[in-house]
Amino acid sequence: MSIQTHFNKFNKNIYLTSHSEGYKKAKAKDESILKEIKSAFKKAGYPVIESFVQGSFAVQGSFAVNTAINSLDGDFDIDRAIVIDEDKAPEDPVAPKSVILKVLEDRNFKDPKIKKPCVTADYKSINLHIDYTVYKKEASVFFGDTYYLAVGKHGSSDEHKEWSESDQKGLIAWIDSADDFMFGEIAKRKQLKRLIRYMKRWRDVNFSEEVRKKIFSIGLTVMIKEQYSPASLSYEVDDDLQALKNTIDAIVDAEYICAPRGTTDHRVYVKLPKKPYRDIFQHKVNGSPADGSDLNVGTQLRNKLLTLQNALQKALDETDEIKQCEILNKVFGDDFEVPKQENKSSSTTTSIMSSGLASLSSAGASGTSQGA
Repeated sequence: MSIQTHFNKFNKNIYLTSHSEGYKKAKAKDESILKEIKSAFKKAGYPVIESFVQGSFAVQGSFAVNTAINSLDGDFDIDRAIVIDEDKAPEDPVAPKSVILKVLEDRNFKDPKIKKPCVTADYKSINLHIDYTVYKKEASVFFGDTYYLAVGKHGSSDEHKEWSESDQKGLIAWIDSADDFMFGEIAKRKQLKRLIRYMKRWRDVNFSEEVRKKIFSIGLTVMIKEQYSPASLSYEVDDDLQALKNTIDAIVDAEYICAPRGTTDHRVYVKLPKKPYRDIFQHKVNGSPADGSDLNVGTQLRNKLLTLQNALQKALDETDEIKQCEILNKVFGDDFEVPKQENKSSSTTTSIMSSGLASLSSAGASGTSQGA
């Protein structure tokens, strides 16, 4: 059995699909809430013209690009976009978010909140976290549709509220694209998405909750997508261990993580490849956004990536399959299973006994024949 067989089992263990049993209840709630939101928006004068699951680019992964994973604590995330027509959109971007807030307050959600980019809440009776973003769409026959995200929250001054151009659908298409892979693009896209799932699980296993929630899945996804570079006719498309090692090497060597002048600590910087091209890991300084993560997140991410890099190399250098799995289990958690070791002494004893019985049987038959 090759190490790839164990990676395949690992992928199966963590892979969350829309058909997964635990997700069906969450999906049913999502559809029920969406129905109420559509009704409330229609009454408010800006009917919903479109809605799509963006994929949760937070902890749980993305259904939109097929990289979702089961959470360690059994929680499910839904990240849904609500789209209204630009001509009917209110000037105040917080107004439609307030409508969603009221719907969630009237249902069994605890402490729903309007945040700057979205409305967020947790359901009380099931492990469901839900984020709603609101967009207005400007349709154009010649230039294509343009989406604007409702940015702002209650109490925000006018300078901190806006309809901000945001190409969420373009981002999803970019992640899902296999145009750069040339030969074997389907197999390479599948491998890319497996690598993303592996790294999401690595993040969940290796960081405290406080840090983990700041290592955004979309940030990991963009780094892996940008640095995944299989050779055009490479065997590595069937070797996730080597492909992951090469990708992590490239991430570490790139300029995503660096130390600001005058410090040995680090920040991680990753730009969205589509509008609004903001820094994914931006943090706040005196209430205002600043590019890059905070120093604690950047330093921990760098150190743990270096540890992962070393572990992957050890697994590549190891020839014993069980020891390889033990190394990988330590970095990916128990979903990367370690096969049971066969009892060699017992197997040898059984083999010797079988051989001995066969000899005795053969000798008796021969003696009888000769005696006759």
